[in-house]
Amino acid sequence: MDSLALSDAAIIALTGTVAFALIARSWQWLAQSLGNTSSFPNSVLHEAAQQIRDQLDRVGRAQALYLCSMLVFALLFIAAYLLGPQQILGQAPVWLADALLGVVTTIALFGIYKITAGIVAQKRLRFQRDANIAVGHGLQQLSANQNRIFHDVSCAAGAIDHVIVGLHGVYAVFVVARKPRKDRRVRLNGDRLSFAPGNVVISLADCGKKSDRLGRECSKQASHEIRVRPVIAVPGWEVDSQSSSAYLVVNESNLSMMRGWKDSSDYLLNEDVDVIQTLLTQRCTRFASHESRR
Repeated sequence: MDSLALSDAAIIALTGTVAFALIARSWQWLAQSLGNTSSFPNSVLHEAAQQIRDQLDRVGRAQALYLCSMLVFALLFIAAYLLGPQQILGQAPVWLADALLGVVTTIALFGIYKITAGIVAQKRLRFQRDANIAVGHGLQQLSANQNRIFHDVSCAAGAIDHVIVGLHGVYAVFVVARKPRKDRRVRLNGDRLSFAPGNVVISLADCGKKSDRLGRECSKQASHEIRVRPVIAVPGWEVDSQSSSAYLVVNESNLSMMRGWKDSSDYLLNEDVDVIQTLLTQRCTRFASHESRR
């Protein structure tokens, strides 16, 4: 094949693809900006796994952009080559044409890498989303004692998957999403969670820090000390043993165990429940939060 003809076709295809990608990305940005509004901005709260859903949407948009851009490039390249040499490079040396083809090949390989990485990320995010939704739906059963469930609650130390506020206290529920194996046993030792097989260990120190931080923020709002108890949810796994009183480990099927994990010193008055639920409602109002950041 004539390297100059290939290079001419590559220049035309690359120019058209860049223009297409810029227009498509601008349209995505515009559609996303217009979509961050609601007819009920103060009444739509975060759903379970809201952050993961949003991240999955971003990955999906990026995937669509990469795939369409590669298709546009391929079509333009084939059309330009079949129509004959365009003499864009003219009498340029062969090494320049070869270098251009190398750059185009590198860009194509990068696009293939990004598409492959996006497929892997989507698979991982879908599992995390489903695990969070399963736990979120299970928590709906704990509706007694004025309990109310909030999802993707932000605090100064980071986001908490689910928070329950009721007369028996405040609980922060963290979802540890790992695909179950044949041996589905999980053990808790202190602040370390061990998964079989292989004894994969995960530290829960960060969960404790987030719970403590949320507790301080709720205490400031209620004008007295509020304790937030951390609960670790491991969907699809069976809790073999737990030797710590600082955490409770459950799965999506036995979330009702949280009813028995309580202390009278953590009980709240009706006024406290109302104050904390109002605080979390403000933090979890989805569209109002977008408007406040503009």
